[in-house]
Amino acid sequence: MTSGNHSENEKVAGQIVPWTNLQFCPVLLGAEMYKVDIQPEKKEAAAAEARRNQEKQRQSRIFNVRNRVIGVSAMWDGTEADWWVQAPISLPLPTPDAERVHCDLVAQLLEREQAERAQRLARGIQEFRDQEQQPEGRREFDLNDPAGLQKALPARVGDDDPRCGPASLQLFAGEALSGPSQQRLQREQNRKDLVRQRAEQQRAEAEEKYAGEAPPAELDLRATHLAELEEACRRAKDLAVADFNRAQAAEVAEQRRLARQQEDDDNLAEIYNHLTGDVLTENPQAAQSKLAPHRVVPDRWKGMSPEQQAAIHHAQESQRQDDRRRRQKERQLEAEWERQRQLGARAALELERQQRELARRLRRGQDLYNRQLAQEQRAHKEYLDKVVYTNQPTAQYHLQFNSSSR
Repeated sequence: MTSGNHSENEKVAGQIVPWTNLQFCPVLLGAEMYKVDIQPEKKEAAAAEARRNQEKQRQSRIFNVRNRVIGVSAMWDGTEADWWVQAPISLPLPTPDAERVHCDLVAQLLEREQAERAQRLARGIQEFRDQEQQPEGRREFDLNDPAGLQKALPARVGDDDPRCGPASLQLFAGEALSGPSQQRLQREQNRKDLVRQRAEQQRAEAEEKYAGEAPPAELDLRATHLAELEEACRRAKDLAVADFNRAQAAEVAEQRRLARQQEDDDNLAEIYNHLTGDVLTENPQAAQSKLAPHRVVPDRWKGMSPEQQAAIHHAQESQRQDDRRRRQKERQLEAEWERQRQLGARAALELERQQRELARRLRRGQDLYNRQLAQEQRAHKEYLDKVVYTNQPTAQYHLQFNSSSR
């Protein structure tokens, strides 16, 4: 800013020289006083020109709002400060490529760690399945066992198998269960009889041959004796056959009696079991499931007991009572809400009327205040225009500001 007095610095021959140096330099002082054109040296002229350019650039950076840079961000811009450019030590600045490479490496390490963690987790799960979740330990393994048919028992182990009941269709009434063994014994008995008959036939032939060679009297005696022996044998055989037939008939009769008695006993036991069983007696305990106490077996359940039906009726009646009380409370609550809505509507109408009255009063007071304030502002403006601001500043006055960047 210029004034009648000398400023702190004087411009002499294109250089800015402090005023304190001018009083000890009469040549420069005289040159300035008498406008002597002294040619500066080229080096000094170049330095002065550089300083002027720097000053212009500084002014353009400071006074240009769009390109203004303030703070630490100037160090990273293309227009760094002089102290940063002239720094004796050049610090390594992080470049975008280096930062991107670093971020990529960190991302790869994190991905690798995540993949290893997932592999360890999958390996642990597989080991747990191999050790603790084998198919043999499942509850339904007997249904899906590949060797289930090989491990299962046959339908019939023997004739005396206790599992072969009437429903198994393995044994039937009147069936000869020991037929093959009896046939084998019969064939053995036939073979023994055939051997005995051959021996008797050979002995008879030998006796007949011996009898042909003996005298007639001896032959007659021998024939008589043989006839007696044959008759005795026939009688003994008939007695033995009769005894055997009687014994066999008695045995068959006894077996039939025992069979009838066993059948009667079985029928009586079956009748007793039916009479005292869970089917006819309708025992409710038979329908209880072993899985849970509140569950029943559908094919054994005979319906609810009177106590259960009474409990259900009592629960239904209590539910009906609760529903009636709940509906009554809802009706009372709805009536209360309706009353509250009516009261709220009346209160809202009253409040709206009061607000309109208050707004009308406020508007009347605000109009009065605005009218008074306008009068005061007009009086104050007239005072400023006619008393205070009688000397208006010119454009030359405003141009003296922001002429330097210092």
